[in-house]
Amino acid sequence: MKKIITTALMLTMMVGISFAQKIAYVDSEYIMKHIPEVASAQKKVDALSQQWQQEVDKQYEEIERMYQAYQNDQQKLNADMRRRREDEIVNKEKAVKELQRSKFGFDGEIVKQRETLMKPIQDRVSKAIQDIATAQQLDFILDRRSEVSFLYANPKMDKSNEVIVKLGLKPNPSLAN
Repeated sequence: MKKIITTALMLTMMVGISFAQKIAYVDSEYIMKHIPEVASAQKKVDALSQQWQQEVDKQYEEIERMYQAYQNDQQKLNADMRRRREDEIVNKEKAVKELQRSKFGFDGEIVKQRETLMKPIQDRVSKAIQDIATAQQLDFILDRRSEVSFLYANPKMDKSNEVIVKLGLKPNPSLAN
């Protein structure tokens, strides 16, 4: 009986071991800090953002001037002229808010520009991760910076430096958090 139970336990453990999946992780933020094109892309996005913000600020200044002129002239204007000037100011304000939304909103130009500049870089990183996973026969590679919570991560399973080397770069531990 003891032999049967021992054999059954051994078989169960062997089956469990044969179904074990190989998992590793990377730190995408650490990897991205090593890629010079990321900083370059961010500078381009920042420059565009600053340019568009100046455009928006100028238009808000124009609205302020229009409002001040309206305030100064209000006593001299008849009701129809006041309404027209108020409408002009309100319409200009709506136009500026629409410009702001189109440039800085969730689906705005700044987001699209960032995606356009970052996509080739992210594709290279993904390809490097896939190559490492295939070469080392890994079933899963998780991103340490994702929503997944790591209660414990064995540093031996961190493939970030391998990805950096695969991208033709030199790992710099001082960039790690």
